[in-house]
Amino acid sequence: MKKIQMVDLKSQYEKIREEVNAGIQEVIDTTSFVKGGKVVEFQAELEKYLGVKHVIPTGNGTDALQIALMGLGLKPGDEVITPTFTFIATAEVVALLGLTPVVVDVDFDTFNMSIDAVKKAITPKTKAIVPVHLFGQNANMEELLKLAKEHNLYIVEDACQSIGAEYTFSDGKKLKSGCIGNIGCTSFFPSKNLGCYGDGGAIFTNDDELAARMRAIANHGMVVRYHHDLIGVNSRLDSIQAAVLLAKLPHLDEYIAARQKAADYYNKAFAGNKHIITPVCEKFTNHVFHQYTLKLVDVDRNALQAALKEKGIPAMIYYPVPLHLQKAYQDPRYKKGDFPVAERLMDCVLSLPMHTELDEEQLKYITEAVNEFTK
Repeated sequence: MKKIQMVDLKSQYEKIREEVNAGIQEVIDTTSFVKGGKVVEFQAELEKYLGVKHVIPTGNGTDALQIALMGLGLKPGDEVITPTFTFIATAEVVALLGLTPVVVDVDFDTFNMSIDAVKKAITPKTKAIVPVHLFGQNANMEELLKLAKEHNLYIVEDACQSIGAEYTFSDGKKLKSGCIGNIGCTSFFPSKNLGCYGDGGAIFTNDDELAARMRAIANHGMVVRYHHDLIGVNSRLDSIQAAVLLAKLPHLDEYIAARQKAADYYNKAFAGNKHIITPVCEKFTNHVFHQYTLKLVDVDRNALQAALKEKGIPAMIYYPVPLHLQKAYQDPRYKKGDFPVAERLMDCVLSLPMHTELDEEQLKYITEAVNEFTK
């Protein structure tokens, strides 16, 4: 049996070696390392795949989130609502811009922000909502769009874990994750479902004016060379990373299907285990399984993690400390106990290996080890 990894990028690369190597070699041969043809080509191909008017490549996913909020012209003190159970980048960019992060609890079943919690968190100072499509399935965007319209709010989607996921509205309309709100953001970190071989990210929007503004902000606030109309940053996807992404993008749906197949195997293997709650998928979205995350019931999680490690099976805890309990984001408005669902999740979640190269032998070994410990 092959060594089990949380993400097996080497085996994935072996299948697309020729396309990747040829793309990288072309960049080197043309010496178009920054804003080269591969970036332009990837941008166009991703726009086509997502069905969105504008893709703005950036240096990483965190930059994408920051530039998106800068593009909205928010002012210090404006409130931005985001879930407390997520990676730190979402709140980080809010704080860096002098905005006020307002964190809300999540739904136990889906890990995504609770609509009821968002409703209660909206104040006259609220200007934007940043839903995080955690672990690979969309938040309840139809309800969030209704709230945004009612209160005149922006929605910036954090789609860093959900690229390729599809949202189905009650009228049957379908949109890709990140292309539903005013702006969407994603990361191309190597372990993502569409990942490069370094850092990278992108912003999506159908708004021409917003796109022009964010594109300028990402380029030092510059539209005409050496004329800076806006305060900006320097954030760009380099051509070598674009070449890698161009090789991978045609395989994204295939990669998603492989992840879904692995998740289905996990679900069936754990179906009779009363100590395991498997991921719940909402009816309005598919799940692209950036992570496969269990909720454990009456199980010593640390002991299970250690036992799996002994058997050569990696397992990760995402996320052990919610935003409201992070030292850097301590706020007198929040205290332990205020977000009971997130605090319950932080003590019971465990993510198993999930990637495109998992085979049945590995999945059988993993699930048998987990069931043996927990039953």
